Amino acid sequence: MKFIETSLAGAYVIELEPRGDDRGFFARTMCREEFDRMGLDGNFMQQNTSFSALRGTLRGLHFQKLPHGEDKLVRCIRGAIVDIIVDIRKDSPTYMQHQAFELSCRNRRQLYVPKGFAHSFMTLQDNVEVSYLVTSAYAPDSEDGLRYDDEALGIEWPLPVMVISEKDASWPLLRDRDSALY
Repeated sequence: MKFIETSLAGAYVIELEPRGDDRGFFARTMCREEFDRMGLDGNFMQQNTSFSALRGTLRGLHFQKLPHGEDKLVRCIRGAIVDIIVDIRKDSPTYMQHQAFELSCRNRRQLYVPKGFAHSFMTLQDNVEVSYLVTSAYAPDSEDGLRYDDEALGIEWPLPVMVISEKDASWPLLRDRDSALY
């Protein structure tokens, strides 16, 4: 696996290193030893999958508040997405900066999203499936999010939002929050 630093402190794109023959290929998608060597948490306790039927579906920007923060390892296994993360760690040198990454079944890239980041993705095609590992169990009382269209974030989505949950469309704007995010 090849770990590529992003412009956001602690986040990595991970490229697979396939080994192939006439049958196809084999590649590791997670290796605790390699994560340890990189200083990343590789103790994943849950795997999730999401399916989105329509192009332009937006999920996020989600995070879990402390003490239930979670690292994620995100991979698109069918179709293609633009994955956007926002650093919400108040003491981080990249605080409130965001970056976008295309993940697809063709490029087979993964994104390592550390604790203290809001995470989202938009589908670029119909019938998209995303699988991700997380280091903490889901804690409903710690769930939070940022508004995808908050002008303070300055995120430019690649497509118009066609489908979004009511919850994701109604997270408070940054200016209306009365406490630190993380």
